[in-house]
Amino acid sequence: MLGKLLIRYLKTYRWLLVGVLVFQFASAMASLYLPRLNADIIDQGVAQGDTGFIWSTGMVMLAISLGQITASVIATYFAARAAMAAGRDIRRDVYDKVSGFSEREVSQFGPGSLITRNTNDVQQVQMLAMMGATMLVTAPLLAIGGVIMALQQDVGLSWLIGVSVPSLLIVAALIISRMVPLFRTFQKKLDAVNRVMREQLTGVRVVRAFVREDIEEERFGVANTDIMVVGRKVGSLFVLLFPLAMLVLNVTVVGVIWFGGIQVDAGTVEIGTLFAFMQYVGQILMGVLMASFMTIMIPRAAVSAERIGEVLASESTLTRAAKPVTVFPAPGSLAFDGVAFTYPGAESPVLEGISFEVARGETVAIVGSTGAGKTTLISLIPRLFDVTGGAVRVGGVDVREADLDELWKGIGLVPQRPFLFTGTVASNLRFGREEATDDELWKALEIAQGKDFVLEMEGRLDARIAQGGTNVSGGQRQRLAIARAILHQPEILVFDDSFSALDLSTDARLRQALWRELPEVTKVVVAQRVSTITDADRIVVLENGRMAGVGTHEQLLESSTTYREIVESQLGVEA
Repeated sequence: MLGKLLIRYLKTYRWLLVGVLVFQFASAMASLYLPRLNADIIDQGVAQGDTGFIWSTGMVMLAISLGQITASVIATYFAARAAMAAGRDIRRDVYDKVSGFSEREVSQFGPGSLITRNTNDVQQVQMLAMMGATMLVTAPLLAIGGVIMALQQDVGLSWLIGVSVPSLLIVAALIISRMVPLFRTFQKKLDAVNRVMREQLTGVRVVRAFVREDIEEERFGVANTDIMVVGRKVGSLFVLLFPLAMLVLNVTVVGVIWFGGIQVDAGTVEIGTLFAFMQYVGQILMGVLMASFMTIMIPRAAVSAERIGEVLASESTLTRAAKPVTVFPAPGSLAFDGVAFTYPGAESPVLEGISFEVARGETVAIVGSTGAGKTTLISLIPRLFDVTGGAVRVGGVDVREADLDELWKGIGLVPQRPFLFTGTVASNLRFGREEATDDELWKALEIAQGKDFVLEMEGRLDARIAQGGTNVSGGQRQRLAIARAILHQPEILVFDDSFSALDLSTDARLRQALWRELPEVTKVVVAQRVSTITDADRIVVLENGRMAGVGTHEQLLESSTTYREIVESQLGVEA
């Protein structure tokens, strides 16, 4: 998976990678050539007292060193450009994929895990791409080139290379083999920390209301400790690698000095040659160490790539039609034809046998007890879920055959828990239609009964809104969400218990304004409050996911026992 992911995203920047290869090759060749020049200075210049040779050769070494630095800088720049661009492309594709998920896929992965996959996991792959573009080129060149150059200097000491390199590889392999499962566990623990933190921040009011701060702190502490324990195990293995590698390197250097010194004393090897051989051994082991460092990064990046690949390979249950319908023959109409819906893994359907029609401009209300399937029913209209039986038709077209963008353009949804984005009142309202004028914003606010409180806010339309709308009340948040949906100018407005936070008088004024100002817009209203739905053209009563009645308020009082019980219970409470 890691290789496929890197090839897929780095092939676009292959010319940058070619540049990395060229300049890294030049840098490595310079590193391999410098010890030889150093040996010549010692054996020819210093030994023979040739000052001119020392100066001339020293200037050549200086020029090569400057060239090596320049080549390394350029190679690193190219590698960073390619890796950062690839990371950007991965994040973009993951975001595009997730934004097309239905609620089923989002719940399957979990919001916290999806965030981690698009941030930390992408960062791991991105870092590997950058380091790999440089180290994976330099390491083999230094190791292989160093062996060749060392053999040219002194074949008699080459057995030290044959002992030290395999020893270093064995040490690295033993450590890295234990890191792979730990990296996989670490990413899962990171998901857990993000999930707990997200739940606590989102539900902070509930936590405080039930005085659960201590319990939640303990729950976060457990998740935090779990990731610390795994990280400590990874760190302890990581710490072992470099000391052991340095031990092998230092023992090898001591061996070169010991056995090389014997040959120098015998006159079979010159001092400069011995120093060059020592430098080449260092380069060989450094190349092996760099490769070992990369192999440490590879397992974690591989786990991250696997998690990213799971998201990219997941297909949304909201599949697009091969030939989507873009023209709706009956705009504003809505029909449920024998609709059934079952959640994945559920034993029984949530909805079954739902059939009714709504003409353009009509108002239909959905009412029923808690758990009757009201929210699930209206979620099928904008195709947040796909029916498992029957069909939902919007504008005379099965929503599964409709172009999703065109379908969503014609529907304005006000969810049960309205969400506002960080920004201003105006930016949140224009989320429904960016080109809307200020006059249109005020008109939408007037219909939604939100004009008065916006006028009182500092900055009015430019008043700041915190993430999620946490700096405004629940009723204000609902009215802003309703105004946003109105400004969208849809053909169908869907309200999922969107008047629950409003007082009775505001509720009544809002409904009157909606009916008066938007007579051609079809309205689907889910409500718990009977007074909200008495003037609807049609009321659909749900009970245990099935239709228990359909008709006007007066008709249902006579024909539906379930509806009559709902009305009597509320009137009794109000009395």
